Amino acid sequence: MANLSPIILLLALFSLIYGNAIASHHVYRNLQTQQSSDSSSNQPYRTAYHFQPPKNWINDPNGPMRYKGLYHLFYQYNPKGSVWGNIVWAHSVSKDLVNWIPLDAAIFPSQPSDINGCWSGSATMLPGGKPVILYTGIDPNNHQVQNLAFPKNFSDPFLREWIKSPKNPLMAPTVANKINSTSFRDPTTAWKGKDGYWRVLIGNKVNSVGRAILYKSKDFVNWVEAKQPLHSAQGTGMWECPDFFPVLNNGPINVGLDTSVDGDHVRHVLKVSLDDKKHDYYLIGTYDASQDVFTPDNGFEDNSQPVLRYDYGKYYASKTIFDDGKNRRVLFGWVNESSSQNDDIKKGWSGIHTIPRSIWLHKSGKQLIQWPVQEIENLRVNPVNWPTRLLKGGELLQVNGITAVQADVEISFQVREFQKAEVLKNWADPQILCGMKGAGVKGGIGPFGLLVLASKDLQESTAVFFRIFRYQNKNLVLMCSDQSRSSLNKENDMTPFGTFVDVDPLHENLSLRTLIDHSVVESFGGEGKACITSRVYPTLAINEKAQLYAFNNGTSSVRITRLSAWSMKKANINGN
Repeated sequence: MANLSPIILLLALFSLIYGNAIASHHVYRNLQTQQSSDSSSNQPYRTAYHFQPPKNWINDPNGPMRYKGLYHLFYQYNPKGSVWGNIVWAHSVSKDLVNWIPLDAAIFPSQPSDINGCWSGSATMLPGGKPVILYTGIDPNNHQVQNLAFPKNFSDPFLREWIKSPKNPLMAPTVANKINSTSFRDPTTAWKGKDGYWRVLIGNKVNSVGRAILYKSKDFVNWVEAKQPLHSAQGTGMWECPDFFPVLNNGPINVGLDTSVDGDHVRHVLKVSLDDKKHDYYLIGTYDASQDVFTPDNGFEDNSQPVLRYDYGKYYASKTIFDDGKNRRVLFGWVNESSSQNDDIKKGWSGIHTIPRSIWLHKSGKQLIQWPVQEIENLRVNPVNWPTRLLKGGELLQVNGITAVQADVEISFQVREFQKAEVLKNWADPQILCGMKGAGVKGGIGPFGLLVLASKDLQESTAVFFRIFRYQNKNLVLMCSDQSRSSLNKENDMTPFGTFVDVDPLHENLSLRTLIDHSVVESFGGEGKACITSRVYPTLAINEKAQLYAFNNGTSSVRITRLSAWSMKKANINGN
């Protein structure tokens, strides 16, 4: 052990001394023997290529990482039912981020510091490529504390068994630090500064002030709270699942950086999941490593423009990793259900993850770009390509030749008749605007886009579309995912979603990519500038009865410059 770093040496000693006492997985193995409720014949809403376990509740992606050529996805999971509770860290591995092999739970309650639950956290690679996990445990007093776990066998590429540090908890609320014991959770991936200290963020709030509390450590075991948070903002409430990472400034597309990289060539991103709003927001700014302070270009307390979101639909508790195998940063996110809890219990499951997304800084430096990882394209079959064609006002064109319930569609539009754009006199919230100006409301330029998961008689459909307004002498592009007509079952949440897309239709085509997978519609507008994820539950447009259309409900014609669509094969997600 002479050549091991002090941190790795400490972990090795923990493993030798405490391994048998702390690593015990038989509890969860017994729970895994329950029969799966999955049956394709009576489960029309189960996804075919989005990640979800065979049954039960799933939420946050935890500590994803790449180790010895395998991607590891840990996630919050209830092994006993399809509602939240009994939370453990379930574990699956993959070679390609598409097909996943389930393993036994990695972390579950077994110590006083996590006996009432093992909540979210993150993985960090220590020197020598040794992974460790920091996670939030719920102690016997229902206080939130931070714990450390590491693999029992570093030579196992599957990382099947994990050992918890006997020194847990490593970070805890105390009278001295005045941290709210019920608002202290979700440690980030740690990064190492040039001073040799590791740093990690913990989500927190004080009254209505959201905070990213900073802790520092030389050995990854003994942590000291910094004098001030890395960043905070009044009126934002609890900051859950914070994420902090560097992005390359003015660099090539889809190139990522290790979390510890710093310098003049990078900007930094702070993402927080706002518990009060249930959305993921991100800030781009400058990190002063000497003072451990993050200053956003546009913050929560700056009212000049809204803070950006990763996704303007159903999307929460996301987490990024640096993929050293492909030199990219990959984003994982959770999508909860829009159905009633009773329906979730009946179907025996709740929650999915989005397709992992590559994420990088746009050349403008003003926003991030997101795009489905390239590996998902390996599921594409039976391509359909249209030549350039005019889509007249009021026209509806069916896209034939693909499995419409399980598809990947890319379409782009060219707009010419800008004089027909509706005038927007006053600024409006885009989601409200999508509700007022849905797919069924005729406009000047738009709505035009796709009708997905549509029934033959169009009683059911989800519309993903653009609409162009004239606002302050500029063309304003609205993107909507309108599920108000997605199902005849009115117990579902069918709220339309929307956002404005920072594109100039005068000089560029409007592009849309939509991933359709039974009950999820994941859309990317403006080549990844805007993302909207919707959950829908048609009663008519299911399985082979689902149809796909391009439509234009505006008075102005638009030109389809490209349409390419593919049926999507089923991914191997649960070992079958």
